Amino acid sequence: MPAKRIVPCLDVKNGRVVKGIQFKQLRDLGSPVELAKRYDKEGADELVFLDIAASLENRGTREAWVRGVARELSIPFTVGGGVSSAEDGRLLLRAGADKVAVNTAASNRPELVTEMAEAFGRQCVVAAVDVKRDPELGWRVYLKGGTQPTERSAIEWLWQLNELGAGEILLTSMDRDGTLDGFDLELLEQASKLPIPLIASGGAGKDVHFLEALEHGADAVLAATLFHEGILPIPTLKTYLAQHGVVTRS
Repeated sequence: MPAKRIVPCLDVKNGRVVKGIQFKQLRDLGSPVELAKRYDKEGADELVFLDIAASLENRGTREAWVRGVARELSIPFTVGGGVSSAEDGRLLLRAGADKVAVNTAASNRPELVTEMAEAFGRQCVVAAVDVKRDPELGWRVYLKGGTQPTERSAIEWLWQLNELGAGEILLTSMDRDGTLDGFDLELLEQASKLPIPLIASGGAGKDVHFLEALEHGADAVLAATLFHEGILPIPTLKTYLAQHGVVTRS
């Protein structure tokens, strides 16, 4: 069985790391480069940077801080936000990112996923999907930083993304985001039937939540608040997981 991954997520707005609750009430947490260095030293397996205002503001992710992060990191990192073409992805990869995440643009033009997979290899393409529970669709897909509902069923969209060429899914439960109440395990069970890796996001509040997510099919677990504020240090979490039979990368 492949080793599981612990992945801090850094939401970036105007070149600064921010964090809120259910995508609102954002607080400034500092420089992307400085936080990246900290997580590298603490033993994170990967990092994800999401420029959460890029799609909303119709601009690309700023390459300057991506290059700064790449100079400091020894672990892989993904960058997303405002990626609307294969060329946008190419610029981020050239700036030093290992993988590129697409969300809004892929929903608006699904062939973008295929174009990127063919250009860079599907291992470089992460499909980020933000969802909320919905009485009609099970889970509904949202775009533009969680501000725009669609008519898409999340589970159906995940399978389509796999067929289009996505190499990995970053699945965020907006209902759980920032609440510290635990991941949406029912959602993870459904999504884990996909043949590509699944990163669980939204709701981690304590060590057992990560274990539960991994036991319900996630290949990697992502969090922000717990790690950013030092509530649950990554070495402590890895020790806990190891005690429960979960092997992580390092």
